[in-house]
Amino acid sequence: MGCFFSKKSKRKSSEKEDRTPTTTTVETTTSNAVPLGNNTDEAPKQYSWDKREKVDPKDYMLTGLKDVTVGRLPGKLNGQQFVIQECENCNIYVFDHSATITIDDCVNCRIFLGPVKGSVFFRDCKDIKCVVACQQFRTRDCKKMEVFLCCATQPIIESSTGMKFGCFQYYYPELAFHFKDAGLSIFNNNWSNIHDFTPVSGENNWSLLPEASAVLDFVPTPDPESDFKSVRISTEAARSIVPLTKGGRRKDSEESCLFVFFAGEYTTANARKLIDEATAKGFVLIQTKEVSMRPEDVKRVFQNSADDLVEWITKGPVIALELNGDGVVEACKNIASEIFNGTKVFVSDNKNTSSRDVDNFFNFADMQMGL
Repeated sequence: MGCFFSKKSKRKSSEKEDRTPTTTTVETTTSNAVPLGNNTDEAPKQYSWDKREKVDPKDYMLTGLKDVTVGRLPGKLNGQQFVIQECENCNIYVFDHSATITIDDCVNCRIFLGPVKGSVFFRDCKDIKCVVACQQFRTRDCKKMEVFLCCATQPIIESSTGMKFGCFQYYYPELAFHFKDAGLSIFNNNWSNIHDFTPVSGENNWSLLPEASAVLDFVPTPDPESDFKSVRISTEAARSIVPLTKGGRRKDSEESCLFVFFAGEYTTANARKLIDEATAKGFVLIQTKEVSMRPEDVKRVFQNSADDLVEWITKGPVIALELNGDGVVEACKNIASEIFNGTKVFVSDNKNTSSRDVDNFFNFADMQMGL
C-alpha cells in the first residue's frame, strides 16, 4: 500500500529502447540439441506477487466529497492503510481495522475510525467530531476538534487549538476482533494524557469533554438508508468494547483500590465482570492497563506480596484496574472472595496503603510503555 500514494519515478525512454532481447544457442553435433534462452515452448515462471489480487488505490481513499455519508464496511480494508482528504460536511464511517489513516483538509465532518494498528494523523482539519481507536494519535494545524479516543500511547497535538477529548465509547459486532487484528488492547487507553508540542503561555489548546458527553451528540449513527444500515451499533458505555474511564479528571474520593488479574483463560472477561460489579455499586473506574511483567518488576510493584505472584507473570500480561470511591477497598476484597474465588488476583489490602499500590503499578506501567 505504501506505493499507492507516492509519485512514480520517471525512467528514461532511451533505457528501454537500448534493451533488445537476445537469443543464445549452442552448437552441437548431437541431434537432441536444445536452444538456450528464448524457448517459446516453456511457460513463464509464476511468482507469488504475480498471483496477488490487483488492488485499486481508489478503494483506500475518500477524496473531495461533500454532504454525503461514506466509508467502509467490515472486511473492506483488512489492515490496509487509508486516506481521507478534502471532504466537507460528510459523515464518514470506517468499520474495519487498518494500518494507518491520514485525514487532510477536511471541514465539518463526523468521523468514526475502527482500530488502527499504527497512527491516525489529522492535518489542516477544522470542526471535526470523531471517534477513534489507534496506537498513535496526532494532529497538526487543526482547529476545533472533539475526539472520543482510545489511544495506546500519549496523544499528541501540534499547532492545534480548541481540541477536546473524551473516552472512546462504541460497539459493533466485529469491533473486538478488529482490536485484536490491529494489535491493540482495550485496556491500554491514554485518551486524557495529552501532550501539546506547541503550548502557548497563558492559553490552553486542549481540554476534556464534560463527563456526561454522549457520543451520539457528536457522531450520529449512519442514516438508515445508507450502505451502513446493516451494522449494529451501540454507543452505550455499558456495551462499549473499551471500558469507560474517568482518566485525568479529578477523582471524587481520596480512596482508590488496585485490582490486578493475572493471565488466564478468562482474564478479559473477568476484568469486565469486575467493572460491571464495581460500577453497579457506585464506584468509578479511573484507569486500566494491560502489561507484561518480569520477576524484578513484581518485587518492585507488589513488594511484600511479590513472592506469591512471581510464578503467575510467566503466563502472560496482567490486567490492572484502578477503582475509586469511599469504601472501595473493602468492596473489592468482597468481590474478589465472592466472585473470583479460585482466580489469581491482587487486591489492595487496606485503604491506608492502596494509594501506594496504585502509584507503584501505574508508574511502572507508564514507564514500561514509554509514557
